Amino acid sequence: MTDLGEETAGTRRSRLRIVVLQALVLSLFATLLGRLYFLQVVSGEEYTAQAASQSVRDIVEQPQRGLIVDDMGRPLVTNRLAWVVSVDRTLLGKLPGRDRRELLSRVSTATGVTVKQLERRLTTCGDEGSVSGVCWNGSPYQPVPVASDVEREVALRILEQPEDYPGVLAEQQSVRAYPRPYGVNLAHVLGYLSPVTAEELEQAEADGEDSVNGASVVGRAGVEKEYDAWLRGLPGTQSVAVDSMGRVLGDDSAVEARPGDTLVTSIDAKVQSVVEQQLLQTIRTARQTRDTVTGRNYVADSGAVVVLEADTGRVVAMASQPTYDPEVWVGGISDDELARLYSEAAGTPLLGRATQGQFAPGSTWKPFMTAGALTHGYSTDTRLNCSSAFRVGNRDFKNYESGAYGYIGFDKALEVSCNTFFYRVGFHYWQKFGSDEADVKAFDPLVEEAKDFGFGSRTGIDLPGEASGRIADRRWKRDYYKSMKDFYCGISEKPQDEETSDFVYKFAYEFCVEGYKYRAGDAANFAIGQGDTIVTPLQLARAYAALANGGTLYAPRVGKAIVGPDGSVIQRIKPEKVGTVKLPASTIGYIDDALKGVTRQGTMAWRMGGFPLDEVEIRSKTGSAEVYGKQSTSWVASYSEDYVVIMMVSQGGTGSGTSGPAVRAIWEALYGVEGDTVRPDRAAIPGTVPPGRLPEFQADGSILPPARTKRADRRSGRRSGRKGTAR
Repeated sequence: MTDLGEETAGTRRSRLRIVVLQALVLSLFATLLGRLYFLQVVSGEEYTAQAASQSVRDIVEQPQRGLIVDDMGRPLVTNRLAWVVSVDRTLLGKLPGRDRRELLSRVSTATGVTVKQLERRLTTCGDEGSVSGVCWNGSPYQPVPVASDVEREVALRILEQPEDYPGVLAEQQSVRAYPRPYGVNLAHVLGYLSPVTAEELEQAEADGEDSVNGASVVGRAGVEKEYDAWLRGLPGTQSVAVDSMGRVLGDDSAVEARPGDTLVTSIDAKVQSVVEQQLLQTIRTARQTRDTVTGRNYVADSGAVVVLEADTGRVVAMASQPTYDPEVWVGGISDDELARLYSEAAGTPLLGRATQGQFAPGSTWKPFMTAGALTHGYSTDTRLNCSSAFRVGNRDFKNYESGAYGYIGFDKALEVSCNTFFYRVGFHYWQKFGSDEADVKAFDPLVEEAKDFGFGSRTGIDLPGEASGRIADRRWKRDYYKSMKDFYCGISEKPQDEETSDFVYKFAYEFCVEGYKYRAGDAANFAIGQGDTIVTPLQLARAYAALANGGTLYAPRVGKAIVGPDGSVIQRIKPEKVGTVKLPASTIGYIDDALKGVTRQGTMAWRMGGFPLDEVEIRSKTGSAEVYGKQSTSWVASYSEDYVVIMMVSQGGTGSGTSGPAVRAIWEALYGVEGDTVRPDRAAIPGTVPPGRLPEFQADGSILPPARTKRADRRSGRRSGRKGTAR
């Protein structure tokens, strides 16, 4: 009985376990069925849509960037096909570690790109170890370009040996090309491209900008940056079906990319070529010329030339030295090449001296000081002593470009570039209005005139990174003193060491004690373009253009029009008037005649002998700016009825002595001058003046020069009269 009872109890427990197990199984099945019902019936449509979207991926097709052409339609920047090697990261990620390393090593050997650099380019921006500007911003389903502009043989080897290069592609893509009509460089005007950064991409997405994507390249300088939105076009998309492993199964749909628009510029390649050649040759000559002051050859470390159309402010040519080859940016610039562009030892080639270089203007400043003086108490009948020296305090301010000429007027003072004449003018105004050295609000008509001509402010040219120059007036000197007081006081409060010259030590002491004061010597220096006042060559060119056109200040323009891929004109870029110099017509006419005298019998005359000035009247002003510790900066500022030509060579010597021959050669090219004869058919620009119309864009893609028309405001390069506005 005991055994039977124990057996019955055990059976009951077994049956209970089975019942519990059955209940558990049933509950699990009920839960599973409920979940399936929720997923397939309640949320079925939502998950179906998500599954569909995950099976299709968009691959971006980059648009062909727009062309940049000159005023005649000559291509300055185009596109060419280049072999580009890309790596499919999806397939690369499926390879075992050893095979992956071997593949990257093979790609490195073939392309010349280091394995480390390949790894950086394959890293997604934002991931650990990513390097901005190098990492990949694009779609994870798009092959990543790792080497651009590779040799054709390299590309063919990769294509013909897929078993050795799994997941590696070689295809032709569009990159920038520089045809160089007439051999022009134009690097600082054209600019360059580089990949979009993660920050820029985020901003574009926030702004709803659909022309930028992770694989885009964008303009970084020059007109490539200024007109980037027009030039870059709109990317296309190719939708592809992929499986759960990310493998492409086939095409789904496609939207074609839209090419970028063409930028027509006011640059004339033929004039640009002459300007670049003359600037380079002038610098080379200066470096072989002995400086009689220092006893060594001129350093001639940099230079610039600007040619403007006087009546519109359009840029006809602009050159800067040192320069660089814009091709270095194509396909990505190396660290060594980039370091050279920023290197001071190489002259900082990336810096465009025409718009970003700032230099003391020297005697080219004097016409604007004349304008200020003639409208504030002085007259054309004024006679001041052009002595060999003028004493201010305990210092003699001397002439450097002229000897003593006795009592002369403003016209003669401009002709012979008499410093002491203008010293007297500046000193007179300092005595009359501002002898209180600490008064930062004292009136100075010469300072105000300089501001009226646009100095001390950016011109507004359509190129990024323009410098503003500096008018070293009383307020600037006070601000500068506040910012530098601790530095110079620190020098003066310590015993003089071997590395500190007597001049620097004395200057530091004087600056520390009373560097905020605007002294009579500051006013005298200001009147001749010396001291701490600095200008860009472009600022000077615009101011002389105002003298040429009767007083209008324009924001200089490189861009002339935007033309669509179909040849239609989308937008004309008109000259922009930004100010007026309110001078009497008689004052402008007087200065104009005086500057004609500079060319005929003044400081520029010895460089213009035999030039047909009766047919092509050139006004000019020379300058040799002195800077402590450096050699003289050479300037020549000149203009005609049609153009303004400005040339500057830093540490290059005297104005006409160094820059004179080149400036003459540029004028000869502009008007077709051969010897003493003017031959308009030999002028660099057909018809002598820039065309009023745009190049003609043909249906087959060719570009023809613009049709010539008579210009209402021209008479064979002459204007019958001059204009001025009442003050």
